[in-house]
Amino acid sequence: MCKDFLRFSIFKVQHIRIYRIQNNRDMNYQNIRQAQKRFYHSGATRSIAFRKEQLKSLKNLIQSNEELFYDAIYKDFRKSRFETYTNELSIIYAEIDYYLKNLKRIAKPKRVRTNLTNIPGQSYIYHDPLGTVLIIGAWNYPYQLTLTPLVSAIAGGNTAIIKPSELPMHTMYLMEKLINTNFPKEYLHVVTGAIPETTALLALAYDKIFFTGSPKVGKIVYEAAAKQLCPVTLELGGKSPAILTPSANLKVAIKRLVWGKFLNAGQTCIAPDYLYVHESIKTNVLQIIKEILEKIPYNHGADHYVSIIDQRNYNRLEKMMNADKVYYKNGEHNPEKLHFAPTIMSDVTWDDTVMQDEIFGPILPVLTYNDFRQVLETINDKEKPLSAYLFSNDAKEKDAFLNILSFGGGCINDTIMHVASEYLPFGGVGNSGTGNYHGEAGFRCFTHQKSVLKKANWGEPNLKYPPYTENKLKWIKKVL
Repeated sequence: MCKDFLRFSIFKVQHIRIYRIQNNRDMNYQNIRQAQKRFYHSGATRSIAFRKEQLKSLKNLIQSNEELFYDAIYKDFRKSRFETYTNELSIIYAEIDYYLKNLKRIAKPKRVRTNLTNIPGQSYIYHDPLGTVLIIGAWNYPYQLTLTPLVSAIAGGNTAIIKPSELPMHTMYLMEKLINTNFPKEYLHVVTGAIPETTALLALAYDKIFFTGSPKVGKIVYEAAAKQLCPVTLELGGKSPAILTPSANLKVAIKRLVWGKFLNAGQTCIAPDYLYVHESIKTNVLQIIKEILEKIPYNHGADHYVSIIDQRNYNRLEKMMNADKVYYKNGEHNPEKLHFAPTIMSDVTWDDTVMQDEIFGPILPVLTYNDFRQVLETINDKEKPLSAYLFSNDAKEKDAFLNILSFGGGCINDTIMHVASEYLPFGGVGNSGTGNYHGEAGFRCFTHQKSVLKKANWGEPNLKYPPYTENKLKWIKKVL
């Protein structure tokens, strides 16, 4: 009985302690949310001058601490300075520069035509900030996929709570330190932690949630947002196809394909997930892929090749492999160093394990086809991908690719580079996401289009007012 009482007492103390921790954390998040709401309603964020000043401050903060950004991400998964700048920081800088140059123009109320019914009057579209937003970033490009939507939120005139991914721990804590030290929490605030912290944040009400991650977690975010009737932008993923036809310039096409696939060790949401090649060029294509990979040292320690983010993801990739279908492997895998060598699989079908889910790693399955239209129909039967890529110089193939396939965005005769343009909206469709951002699309993402009719005080017809008569109805039918 004493043992039972002691066991119960220990459980009770632990339960109270956990409850207090959770309760204090939740209250802290609620307090920050309320502080941001009050700051937003003060009107401080509405000024274009204020928004541009904050964008300049964010850019200066990143630039003056670039060495810290390089060091943190290298510790997390060995990303080089070159790739950190080109694939992360430069995109953030370009987004900021776009808004500094164009914000006044795109935020200006837009006058539109007034229909006959509302004459005399003038019609306008105003771009209202949404309010306080929650931004949940992803681990594979922790700076770009956390701070780029933040840039758009700032440009839109919002306050923001930012939750970076916890997997790249050093980058998460760096963003927390720099942002929370240099911006007031009632304006911008970074929250660190993992699932419990994210769950607590999702329990609060926001004016917008922006999430980047997997479709599985995206559904959880969507469900939480629905309880608050909160609008969401979901940047998810999927199995993005690449198709290589006989009309393509093979050497150029494959060089671009290999770069796009193995960038960031394949841990890219818009990486080519698998490759369809025409049966007649399969042997040649595989040989060229092998030759290109052999010229690039993808061994562990190479500056241009990152590690897999953690052991769980490494093990996941191992389970996708079928040794009997490995055509070529550029080096050896090293689970202790989380080094997964670029691997090409051949003679793959949709029944293989590697084709069941998004790979999100350096494995390239190669499938063959004979009928181009049939390939497009096969892809259309699957979930809509975030990206799609076609390598072809045939006009009819290009037209069919664009008109038949549904995908978030993509390239013809290249991979991934569409994401680098602030003039192209970036986002998914269907299972690969909802909504988009980058450039003006990012501004639209974090603002509401408020329609306003400014009516004159003269020329008021009596047609719309009771009593309603047949004669009035005849005139209404002529006008409407």
